[in-house]
Amino acid sequence: MIAPNPIAECKFCSLVSKSNGEDPIGSANPTHGWLAMELPQPWTEERFHHDPLLKPVHDLFHEAFDRGLRVFPLAIAPDRQYSVPDQAHVFYYRRPRDRFAQFEKQTFLLPTEQIVPLAKALLFEPDDLHPFLDYQQPADSTRNIMVCTHGNIDVACARFGQPIYSQLRKEYASDQLRVWRCSHFGGHQFAPTLVDFPTGQVWGHLEPEVLDYLVKREGSVMELYQFYRGWSGLTKFEQILEREIWMQQGWNWLNYSKSAQVLEKDTTNEDWAEIRLEFTAPNGSMGAYEGRVEVCGSVMTAQNSGEKPVSVKQYRVSRLNQVA
Repeated sequence: MIAPNPIAECKFCSLVSKSNGEDPIGSANPTHGWLAMELPQPWTEERFHHDPLLKPVHDLFHEAFDRGLRVFPLAIAPDRQYSVPDQAHVFYYRRPRDRFAQFEKQTFLLPTEQIVPLAKALLFEPDDLHPFLDYQQPADSTRNIMVCTHGNIDVACARFGQPIYSQLRKEYASDQLRVWRCSHFGGHQFAPTLVDFPTGQVWGHLEPEVLDYLVKREGSVMELYQFYRGWSGLTKFEQILEREIWMQQGWNWLNYSKSAQVLEKDTTNEDWAEIRLEFTAPNGSMGAYEGRVEVCGSVMTAQNSGEKPVSVKQYRVSRLNQVA
């Protein structure tokens, strides 16, 4: 008798989500910043609770969340080409105070034992980084794409994330674009999923044939419609509206500084919201859109591999007007 393969028998959550037509938009975690740290694998739950390096990182971010800081941690895997012996990269992408198009990046290359002290300073004393200035790297325009391959959290991320990572790394990595493997950032059911920095855009359900559009930002932006999880500079309903505007405006929209607010929403069932999004174009001209996002049905999805499917609401933009 052949024993069943637990991986083969598992219903990958992303396959359930994709086959049922779940729209990934609105699923990007809205955040004030992303802190990506080069940490040794494996990233298991046991090691995050007991490893002398990983446990302090784990505890630090729990403290930050308890204090109300919305900075999302990412572990990035050491890399045969990018890594420096006995050193670790740390990337801090911080949300600017005003409307913006990209997160502001700070890069550090430092001894591994300095990761936690630096992370603590970035989170709690960001204006007092004097002890770490020798480790700070010159500002650059390098784009970093971070692909979730974190199979210890959900097998779908390894099963589907690794091939997309490998293709991106082989076909698109360059001096101006680095491709990293990273830990999970939510949305297992949208694997393969990645974050594109410095914009902070999040993608999911990715397929090999759309990577050209994502990386090169050429051709019809509509080709990416169904793969866009949203911009992490906005909240859920704001992300849904922003996608529609981007599809109308085209690629240049990525250069527009943006901010948004929820004017009114259904606080009982989250069935609708009225949104205003304001922008500043690269030439300095300003404008605004207002629109309505409302529920348009539901689909069954599995939020983690092997779990029973649950019903989730789907949304659409029912009205969109440029008002300024």
